[in-house]
Amino acid sequence: MDRKKVALGMSGGVDSSLCAHLLKEQGFEVTGVYLECWRAPGCRSEEDRKDALQVALSLNLPFKVLDFKQAYRDRVVEYFFNEYEAGLTPNPDVMCNKEIKFGLFYDWAMENGFDYVATGHYAKSEAGLLKIPKDQHKDQTYFLCQLTKDQVEHTLFPLADILKDDVRKEAKARNLHVSDKKDSVGICFIGDINVHEFLHERLGENPGEVINTKGEVIGRHEGLWFYTIGQRHGFEIDKKTVVKLDNGETIIKQNIPPFYVIKKLPATNQLVVGFGAETYADELRVTQLHWIDDNMAESILEKNLMVRIRHTGKLIDCSLVRNEDDTWVAKLSEPTKGIAEGQAAVFYHQEADGVICLGGGIISS
Repeated sequence: MDRKKVALGMSGGVDSSLCAHLLKEQGFEVTGVYLECWRAPGCRSEEDRKDALQVALSLNLPFKVLDFKQAYRDRVVEYFFNEYEAGLTPNPDVMCNKEIKFGLFYDWAMENGFDYVATGHYAKSEAGLLKIPKDQHKDQTYFLCQLTKDQVEHTLFPLADILKDDVRKEAKARNLHVSDKKDSVGICFIGDINVHEFLHERLGENPGEVINTKGEVIGRHEGLWFYTIGQRHGFEIDKKTVVKLDNGETIIKQNIPPFYVIKKLPATNQLVVGFGAETYADELRVTQLHWIDDNMAESILEKNLMVRIRHTGKLIDCSLVRNEDDTWVAKLSEPTKGIAEGQAAVFYHQEADGVICLGGGIISS
């Protein structure tokens, strides 16, 4: 029987490097593929590529480098800037998975005769279903919510049943030189950058008013794109501000609890802040809703649903209602804060053998 051919996305980190070992040990015909998406001062892409190549050579694996720099800039980086400029809080990792890893890379693999792609994501593919992996703290299904059923069926996640601590132990047992390499953080492929500086270089500043939930001007901000929902720093509150609490008590500024960003108003360039109950909401609107399995679309509303509004965030029980304009409203079983327009809302369903990621959409006003 012919061995199944796998194109493994290798980032040079410990996760995908261990995947190369595991797939070869399982009998697959593996080709290591490094996706070159970003090259800039401070970027460690050259180091990562060399690490990936060293692992591939140690296993006698074919190794390819795919140059996706222009596509990444056009499809992910421009999306990042455009969404922030529009007053939203984008999720570039969701877009990167959709457009690059399971867009260009996946298509390249299928066109070149591979049976599967594989990645070092902490996720589980089983019978065409995308599931939460054994290591729930590292679960990355949130970022994979835009996959299709066909892509899930042709993707291997070798780390599905391994805890992160055990990944490093297994890497050391195989003498992997990257066993102690720090995990990448920050934006997919770009890394741990200063997002404020990144936005400032492209968008500059656009000062405006900070207002409370009553519409009263209480301070100034530098530009809406520098702020995310739930943020409590980076804007100025007028030192003379006096606030009347719900119980009628008046307090001066230094005794006010921390203000949190709760909304951005691009039309008037105003940043809305609040505290306490004002930061919570019990429903959210979703657009561009994508179901991993289109065939389940009709039955999904009959399931007991849960929603996650940020990576590794709490799974919150919810009901989902479709509007006539093809938007959806998720009614939450408990109030939550930090609901940011532009981020992904990802839906899940608990079954006896695991939690299934059903798909997701974009949080809107």
